[in-house]
Amino acid sequence: MSGLPACPKCGSSFTYEDGALLICPECAHEWPKDGESESANKKIIRDANGNELADGDTVTVIKDLKVKGSSSVLKVGTKVKNIRLVEGDHDIDCKIDGFGPMKLKSEFVKKA
Repeated sequence: MSGLPACPKCGSSFTYEDGALLICPECAHEWPKDGESESANKKIIRDANGNELADGDTVTVIKDLKVKGSSSVLKVGTKVKNIRLVEGDHDIDCKIDGFGPMKLKSEFVKKA
């Protein structure tokens, strides 16, 4: 045996090294060989109260927000379902009933 760890995704023992990565030929999963997990590279996004947010969560708006390019306002207490976390200044991508697709900052929402 080669002494390399099994694939964390599918459990295959046929992993091989390629530079700083370990690769599974069966499911094509790649991960760093220094033991660093993929989740360690991701930025943790938190709401206004410090709760960790995840894709698919439901959040509530905690402040009246002006909608750029429109005269309407997103009111306090508006529930936003099924959020998607993205990279950038506005880190929540969502669709709000009555407003359509929108990007929000996590500092203006709380987890519902």
